[in-house]
Amino acid sequence: MEVAKVSNVTRVYKIGEIETQALRGVNLSIQSGEFTALVGPSGSGKTTLLQLFGLLDQPTSGNVYINGKDATAFNRNQRADLRKSSIGFVFQFFALIPTLTAYENVEMPLLLNGMNPVERKRRVNEMLEAVGLENRAQHRPDQLSGGQQQRAAVARALATNPKLILADEPTANLDTENGKQVMDIMQKLNQETGVTFIFATHDPRVFGYAKRIVTLQDGLITQDNQAHGK
Repeated sequence: MEVAKVSNVTRVYKIGEIETQALRGVNLSIQSGEFTALVGPSGSGKTTLLQLFGLLDQPTSGNVYINGKDATAFNRNQRADLRKSSIGFVFQFFALIPTLTAYENVEMPLLLNGMNPVERKRRVNEMLEAVGLENRAQHRPDQLSGGQQQRAAVARALATNPKLILADEPTANLDTENGKQVMDIMQKLNQETGVTFIFATHDPRVFGYAKRIVTLQDGLITQDNQAHGK
């Protein structure tokens, strides 16, 4: 089953008279359960492509499909609803709310979705346990290590049971051991739940986890290889 797809997408950024073509007619289909890495040098277009999949940006031309729905013609509210129901995000800088505990950060998207308190509590505890943070639930981000913060971000991304998780440089701010722990957890969740992961990365440590490696260069896909993963 196809979870996400871009069809002949371009993305041009214009600042004054200067145009930068970030994507130049990219086609890519992501199937359910994939664990895919978008790789390439800075400026290759991988983060732009991730943002299109996340409906955080719109293509200059071409189409973006999520769960079979052409989101290109959606208005802002429709895109937000589809994002809320189907997509989770893990960011390089964690993006946790500093005044909330780990528990409250994971709970936030469930509150926004209107989940009832009993089910919400069960789901938050389940997600914290899945990432090994059940004993740190009442700690704020400044009381957690970088690795623990990123694991909390993974738990938050998964809390709403999305079909797709998008991770932008998930290990960039982590040391080797914490980066390995975060990737091990994401891989385990992918294998156990079937949730689809797409991550943009420069980190060679991450390449070895991917089942599929899509290489971008100058806004084009130059290679698309199946990998063995760990």
